Amino acid sequence: MDTDFKTTNKFIINLVSALVYYREFLIINILFAVIIFLFRDSISFLPLLIFAVIVANIIAFYFIGGKRNKELDEIKLIINNIREGKYNNEEEIKLGSGLHSIERAIKKMFRKEKSDIDNLQRLQRVRSQFLANVSHELRTPIFAIQGYIETLLNGAIHDKKVNMNFLEKANQNTISLSNLLNDLIDISMIESGEMRMSYRYFEINSLISQVFQENKKMAEDKKLILDTIPAREDLQVFGDRDKLRQVLVNLVHNAIKYTEKGKIEIIVQEEEKQAKISVKDTGIGISESYVDRIFERFFRIDKARSRSIGGTGLGLAIVKHIIEAHHSKVIVNSEAGKGSEFSFYLKK
Repeated sequence: MDTDFKTTNKFIINLVSALVYYREFLIINILFAVIIFLFRDSISFLPLLIFAVIVANIIAFYFIGGKRNKELDEIKLIINNIREGKYNNEEEIKLGSGLHSIERAIKKMFRKEKSDIDNLQRLQRVRSQFLANVSHELRTPIFAIQGYIETLLNGAIHDKKVNMNFLEKANQNTISLSNLLNDLIDISMIESGEMRMSYRYFEINSLISQVFQENKKMAEDKKLILDTIPAREDLQVFGDRDKLRQVLVNLVHNAIKYTEKGKIEIIVQEEEKQAKISVKDTGIGISESYVDRIFERFFRIDKARSRSIGGTGLGLAIVKHIIEAHHSKVIVNSEAGKGSEFSFYLKK
């Protein structure tokens, strides 16, 4: 009885499923009816023909419905397998010969879903790493300040040989902490799209002169030469002057920090439709294997050395974001032991 019931049930399901094509069947049957009507006088076995057409309709409904159900079951299985993560690549997704267009659409969906999942996992790893880096970078100056203050409170405040030295060191760490927080705010605003750019034309030589004056003493303290090679006097470029000043200050600071002797140059070269702005130094340089990574947040080639000379590890990441917002790119030419040159182009 169960077998009979299942067979009957399958038969009914197939017939119902084929009803989606009722318009096509209706048109075909109307054509049959018209033909029968036109030739009704010459057809001696008309009742038998009508019966045969009805049976043919039922059989066609059954097989078409069965084929449709089979195809739907294939599609459902594929989608469920994708949902459950059973496929490692799109080549494992295969449908019947009549479903190539649907197979292509499902493969496209699979690629998109896999890409989205990979991106989410990558973002989660970046987020976790970023939080770990931030925690570490914040902990360093905070613990240093805490240590100096505790030492002073435990009696060193009365020792004239160390009290001012410890206070100066504590103050220097508060400055480092403030710089780190400011850089974190900047990069957060840039990446979230909250930092608004104010684009306009301005004289590039005026900006170069300002950056030179702001950093001249820092270079002189290390006995380095800070020089500029400006373009023609009235050359104007298009961009956000304040943000580009931040870019140049970060690049010059980096150049000074990683140069022990020689000079740093801020160079402007005019081209036909744009201007090339470069910061060039004679410092320690960057090996080729690290060039692609120096714009990562908190990435340092020599962590011990970087911390000893200061810096938040976010400067170049901020530089990259600001220059990309100007539809340009930071170009790095560097060789270990022979200095570095950071360049970008601005529309004039």
